[in-house]
Amino acid sequence: MSKPPQIVLVSACLLGCECRYDGRHNRDQRLEDELLKRGEQPEGFCPEERGGLPTPRPPAWIEKEGAAAVLEGRERIVTHEGEDVTQAFREGAQQALARCQELGIQKAYLKERSPSCGVQSTHVNGVPVPGRGLTAELLAQSGIEVIGIEGKRPRE
Repeated sequence: MSKPPQIVLVSACLLGCECRYDGRHNRDQRLEDELLKRGEQPEGFCPEERGGLPTPRPPAWIEKEGAAAVLEGRERIVTHEGEDVTQAFREGAQQALARCQELGIQKAYLKERSPSCGVQSTHVNGVPVPGRGLTAELLAQSGIEVIGIEGKRPRE
C-alpha cells in the first residue's frame, strides 16, 4: 500500500489561478513537476482573495517596517493610493494558517515579492526589500516551513 501524498500549501497564482493583484497568474510548471515527483499534493490558496480583496485590486505593500510589525499591530499594509488593507491581509494570513492546521500541512511554497507570500523578499513602501510577507511570516512563526518561488518557470 502506497503512502498518501503529503499536502502542501501553494500560492494559487503559482498554480495558474489568475488571482494576482493585476488579475494575472504566475504559473510555475517546474514547481508543478517537482511537487509531483516528490509526491506532494498542492493545496492552492490566495491569502488576498481569501481575506476579501477583489481581483484585480490595487497593488499594496507593507507601509514602513516588516510583516512581524504588522502581526504585532504596529504596522499597516496600504495600497499605492494609501488605503489601509491591513485587516484583509491579516484575515487571509489567518485563513492560510487555519487551512494548514486543518489539513496537517507542514510546508508552503509561496510567491516571492508578494506582501502576503514573499519569503525572501517582499514590498515595503513600494520597493522590493529582503524579508517576508504577512502570510509567510505568520506561517513561519507557527512552525510551517516556507519556501519562496519566483514563479513562471517553464518545464525543464
